[in-house]
Amino acid sequence: MRRRPRGGPLTVGADQDGFAPPAPPPWMLWLPFVYVGLVLFLEVTIKKEWAVSLFLVALPAIASYAFGPVVVAVFTVFAILLEGFLAAGADHLGETHHVAADIATAVVGVLATALAAHRTRQERSLVHANSVAEALMRALLRPVPHEVGHVLAAGLYRPSEAGTMVGGDLFDSRATHAEERAIIGDVRGKGLQAVRTVAAILGSFREAAYEAEDLAAVAARLERRLAREAEEIPDEELFATAVLVEYDSLAQQVTFTNHGHVEPVLISRGEVRVLEGPPALPLGLGGLAAADGPVVWSHRFTRGDVLVLVTDGLVEARDHNGDFYPLLDRLHHRFAGRPAPGPAEVANFLNADLPPPHP
Repeated sequence: MRRRPRGGPLTVGADQDGFAPPAPPPWMLWLPFVYVGLVLFLEVTIKKEWAVSLFLVALPAIASYAFGPVVVAVFTVFAILLEGFLAAGADHLGETHHVAADIATAVVGVLATALAAHRTRQERSLVHANSVAEALMRALLRPVPHEVGHVLAAGLYRPSEAGTMVGGDLFDSRATHAEERAIIGDVRGKGLQAVRTVAAILGSFREAAYEAEDLAAVAARLERRLAREAEEIPDEELFATAVLVEYDSLAQQVTFTNHGHVEPVLISRGEVRVLEGPPALPLGLGGLAAADGPVVWSHRFTRGDVLVLVTDGLVEARDHNGDFYPLLDRLHHRFAGRPAPGPAEVANFLNADLPPPHP
């Protein structure tokens, strides 16, 4: 039986994790009540005979930004009654401008109620569309298993922007009869078009991982599949950055091809460093290269080593000061000079250390 290294490929992405419609901020929920309080305050404090109650015409419109149609209708009725109460207190109830104000409030209320109903329908439609897209993404991006052949693994997939999971990130790992192969990448673009391309690449990889003779052959299969995808869409600028990895447990080494993606990071014997090798053009742009194919390169990978693979969503995550996340510095600070961590420990650290998603 071949040895199982303690560490293994760690697939980490920072993009999207679940969808929920954005809730109105608290100040917007309180705004109608504050507005009514302001009108009453002016009614009491202003000495001149100002028709302050006329300001209540705007109340239904203010409420429609945060509340549903039923609540907006309630605010409309409340505004008309309050206008009448304030006018009666000043003995102006029957004056024409107060009657006109009541009619204007009713008209604004009807329009605001319709607007709130339309907004509610749009939100429900958006929730449904994103729920379907999220389910599709979860089906495509299957959870990283704890064991992949002869290596241990862990994964983290979270949003860089709160509220959506749909994007162009992709990852997968496969244990074949001879070695373990993995991919992590990022498709140009966003939305359902990017999801389609992600599905095409992952489908091709899951077949090529078992059938292709070597890692260069896997990359060639993906290049051809993306070229066909670009013709079908059509999109002459379609491409995807990706890192392909192959682990050979007998040779105790990992082999890479890097297609314009973020470089892997190796944690080995208390050292943290970037693994740099010959670059290749992103998948889909291979026809522009003068060489016949991507350059494959290898690095020693022994018991206890951990390989960290990330998408650009992680390294481009910004803190409250607008600074990019310093992946290498943070990994060095946490793991340099210490006993070898497990993949799950590294994933948990990044999950806690990353800045929160942008709202």
